[in-house]
Amino acid sequence: MAVTATRKDADDVRAREKRGSINLRMEAQTRQLIDEAASLLGKTRTEFMIESARREAVDVLLDQRMFSLDDGAFEAFTRALDTPPSPGPKLKSLLGRTPAWRR
Repeated sequence: MAVTATRKDADDVRAREKRGSINLRMEAQTRQLIDEAASLLGKTRTEFMIESARREAVDVLLDQRMFSLDDGAFEAFTRALDTPPSPGPKLKSLLGRTPAWRR
């Protein structure tokens, strides 16, 4: 018996790929706390947890990619970028080697 995929089947697969689920185990007190906070905001537990997790994820990523400096520190930072240290003996040795793909 041959199995044929219909357009609906393909759409169902795409929909499942776009959405997923995460199962969490937590203490009853934590769940109650989350439910109370979500309720105060007029949100479901799922909405509250997704928004909170997304916001925290963005903050973590920004903390790793963005930083701010006062004027003096910014000048020192840009000076360091504009005037890198001269190559040391190990770097000179590495740059003098024949690459493996040319051997």
